[in-house]
Amino acid sequence: MEEKSPRSERERANLISELPQVVEKKVRKALRVVVWDQLPEWQQDNHFIRSGYRPASGSYLGSFQSLGYLHNESVNVYSHLIGAILALATAFSLFSAVGKRYPSADADDLLVLSCYFIGAVACLGLSATYHLISNHSEVVAKFGNKLDYLGIVALIWGSFVPTVYYGFRDDVQLMKVYWTMITTIGAGCAVVSINSEFRKPKWRPFRAAMFVGMGLSAIFPVLHGLRLYGVRRLDETMGLSWVVLQGFLYVLGAGIYAVRNIPIRMRTDDLTSVQLRVPERWRPGQFDIWGSSHQIFHIMVLCAAAAHLMGLLRAFDHRHSLGLNADAASILWIPSPMPLRSANS
Repeated sequence: MEEKSPRSERERANLISELPQVVEKKVRKALRVVVWDQLPEWQQDNHFIRSGYRPASGSYLGSFQSLGYLHNESVNVYSHLIGAILALATAFSLFSAVGKRYPSADADDLLVLSCYFIGAVACLGLSATYHLISNHSEVVAKFGNKLDYLGIVALIWGSFVPTVYYGFRDDVQLMKVYWTMITTIGAGCAVVSINSEFRKPKWRPFRAAMFVGMGLSAIFPVLHGLRLYGVRRLDETMGLSWVVLQGFLYVLGAGIYAVRNIPIRMRTDDLTSVQLRVPERWRPGQFDIWGSSHQIFHIMVLCAAAAHLMGLLRAFDHRHSLGLNADAASILWIPSPMPLRSANS
């Protein structure tokens, strides 16, 4: 009988020891989605969503492959991924056509409108990316979540800049004051977004309040503009009605997020967190793939961004339909603004 070498024995032992890991990888690959009870603790966030979860992939490729099948993050990913692509396409289409229709449009207009589109693409793109890679690992999920919040800051700031520009075109000092205000608040929200201490669950209501506060900061220039110019003029120069709609949609969406965990005192010595995630809390398991609270939040963000763009286009159209002098000195610190003109002009 042939005697087995020590090397072959070691190889067999290694194969046996690696068998559980190999089997686990095969099972994970076969099980594209799992239920709540099969998740590690770091993936457990909303227990009213019972199924449709992607198991931890440990691979960016594995996470990106989930674009090809349905799971409970599909709506979150595709809603903002498509939104980012549409925002980018709209920006290119608008900038290529604006010179032909509005010869008086200048570099100032390009800059402030670019702030909006950059903010929108950043917000929607980072949001889609976060939800896509959130099943990679705990470390990657936390990092992606920070980027998600930074994207929200970018959208609010980018929306604020052009609105104030068109609304206070005749008062440069006021314009600068409100730009400074939103930039300062945005910087504070950015710090809250990336600081690990503020990422803990107990700070969730505070984080939500910060972002709602940043969104509501638009009330100050609006009220100031109403006092100075009145409703009709502000609706023309700022797109006020669209700004109000945008604010309502944003606060509604952020409010859905803000009430996810509300601390209430059950007894004098007991502070309990009550989850109000609707509609999934009413029928756990029924909104796993379609219609959950976070998906509603995503749709509200898209609608708010679209409403704000409509307001900006109204303000832009009003300004340049009045035949304003395109050669006026730039107020955005651009030394020699170059009017956008068509190639044939």
